[in-house]
Amino acid sequence: MPTRAPRRPWRPWHRIARGALQAAALLAGVAGAPVAAEGVVSARYAEETTRYAHGVLGDTIEYGALILDTSEGRRLRIVLPAHSVFEDLAPRVVDLDDDGKAEVIVVESHRDLGAQLAIYGPGGKIAATPHIGQTNRWLAPIGAADLDGDGAMEIAYIDRPHLARILRVWRYAEGRLSEVAQQPGLTNHRIGEDFISGGIRDCGSGPEMIVARGDWRGTVALDLIDGQLRETALPFVPSSDGFAQALGCADR
Repeated sequence: MPTRAPRRPWRPWHRIARGALQAAALLAGVAGAPVAAEGVVSARYAEETTRYAHGVLGDTIEYGALILDTSEGRRLRIVLPAHSVFEDLAPRVVDLDDDGKAEVIVVESHRDLGAQLAIYGPGGKIAATPHIGQTNRWLAPIGAADLDGDGAMEIAYIDRPHLARILRVWRYAEGRLSEVAQQPGLTNHRIGEDFISGGIRDCGSGPEMIVARGDWRGTVALDLIDGQLRETALPFVPSSDGFAQALGCADR
């Protein structure tokens, strides 16, 4: 059985929509019939595997399964097919539709098609972005929040943080994901790091995404206004301390 030292903990995801706060949880994935009245309480990855040896997070061990504990007291185990893995730090448990029942956000990678961001619930896979389209191509989540105040949650990630460096924002509504904005020249991860930098903050005027410039020479905050991403330079070095200051609103 493959073994590895634990990766560094996932930086918290803040659910800022309608004043609620959801912290990061463990990992997830599932399959089965829809279960409308049931939500996810916690999640974790299982079944370490070396079948997808990308190594972007510092080792070549990923996960082949996902375990969900539900609000109805059930424990569900989702096993991915041999061509896919969860290429991720930990699953993120978030109530994406404000119905009091949480879903799980994960990074799932296909042997030939690369990564996609996927949403799971007790009934299985609910929605996903398209795969990037090529093996060993990854995405690094930023966070989830109602970024534009319209009552629907958005999920943001960096598409290929070491290559394309594109921030993408997807809206989740009625069980579907639709892309609403993108901006190039940004990143939140270096190859081999066992953590993802930045996240989402709210300093009192609404949620902002905190990431690094593509060349790692500065940090920026971005908000979503009328479907457009607005970028603000921050006075912090893109380091662990710098991101912590940014997320803690030290510039306000």
